[in-house]
Amino acid sequence: MRNAFIQELVTLARQHSQIALIVGDLGYSVIEPFADEFPNRFINAGVAEQNMTGLAAGMASEGYHVFTYSIANFPTFRCAEQVRNDVAHHKLPVTIVSVGGGLAYGSLGYSHHAVQDYALMRTLPNMLIAAPGDPMEVRACMRYLVLNPGPSYLRLGKAGEPTFHSHQPEIIPGHWLKVHEGVEEDRRAFLSTGAGLQIAMDWVQRNEFNNWYIYTMPLWSMADKILQANTLQSFNEIITIEDHLQDGGFGSWLLEAKAINKNVYCDIRNVALNQIVCETVGSQDMLNKLGGLYG
Repeated sequence: MRNAFIQELVTLARQHSQIALIVGDLGYSVIEPFADEFPNRFINAGVAEQNMTGLAAGMASEGYHVFTYSIANFPTFRCAEQVRNDVAHHKLPVTIVSVGGGLAYGSLGYSHHAVQDYALMRTLPNMLIAAPGDPMEVRACMRYLVLNPGPSYLRLGKAGEPTFHSHQPEIIPGHWLKVHEGVEEDRRAFLSTGAGLQIAMDWVQRNEFNNWYIYTMPLWSMADKILQANTLQSFNEIITIEDHLQDGGFGSWLLEAKAINKNVYCDIRNVALNQIVCETVGSQDMLNKLGGLYG
């Protein structure tokens, strides 16, 4: 996903002179293509994420679309006040790029576990969450964000994620994107966001889930909950899957969407990480299994 991100960023920067990139003294071996081609639009802000975000907001107020780039919790929780007050509140075109979403940096411990970021970012009015499930969705998210600039949070994996789409999909905030065909009579579906797509694709291989649809939602926000009623009514049962703690995550977001639409009767079950992962160090795969994402 990181490679798809930087490739698409470079391509878009050639077309849009207002795109800039600020990093928090990391991203080496990934961000060089942008830094080399656009040195006047690249800044290393150092290990100072609050300053990085304030700088991005200032540049955005002067016409730039700024991408800030850092690992997991650093561009979110460490500078939550600046994200809330400077970026989201003023509706500025700043895209906060978090690399290593979920437990991708699980071996570095809790400081690098991004398992509460949805909960933080989705409570900010005007903030759009972009959580692609594969490299094709990364490219689609990037193009949408550049064509529709505003406060946004782009949550990426680390590296080596499989590709599930044969071509770059068309994506719209709050809309369900079909990835796997199910049986219409059963009317049961997985709905994922971000890395949950790969986990859903694994689940559907089991006999009891062979007839289930798989959908992904790469773009979603506070404002998109009201759009969910019609789609929810099309199904009898839905399982959401995410590499995030259950509290405040994507599944909670969908349950809230159901709650505000009293005529929706489908069953919704959330598959999310158990809080035990917060006390554990290990590989992403090991922690995802420990946290309950593989049943």
